[in-house]
Amino acid sequence: MEEHQLKSGFIEEEWIRMLFVLADTQEWMEEMSKRLFHVVPVAGQRKYQRQTYYLTVSALAHILEGHYYKINRHPSKGKFHVSLPRLLELLRDASAAEARLMNGSIQFYRELDAGEVIGFDRNGHAVKFLTVITDAGGRVVTAFPGEIGSKF
Repeated sequence: MEEHQLKSGFIEEEWIRMLFVLADTQEWMEEMSKRLFHVVPVAGQRKYQRQTYYLTVSALAHILEGHYYKINRHPSKGKFHVSLPRLLELLRDASAAEARLMNGSIQFYRELDAGEVIGFDRNGHAVKFLTVITDAGGRVVTAFPGEIGSKF
């Protein structure tokens, strides 16, 4: 063992082993995430898993936790009142909406007119719009029922 490894506590062999364990675990998790989405009966699922617009399982969990009517958390937030497959369809369709820069932010938003009531905003008004917030790379951060003005 090198003297530098002893002094710093850094053991390269163990670090490399851990790197490969984490890389393999991350690949497995990403594959499982993709499979999870494919179980839901929604056509065109790849549209919300592209380089320029990407919905992760953690982002979807965040959206559902805060904004899905079947999950009784965060009562002051707007709630989607559509089925989960329909919500995924809307998230997919929002990928085609124009991405606009949010004022004072590095994030973008897309608004989609669903053509039907999809839920209620935080003020209890029925809404037909879905807003999706993404980072600069297109990764979905959150989504909520209503337009950007109804949230902020």
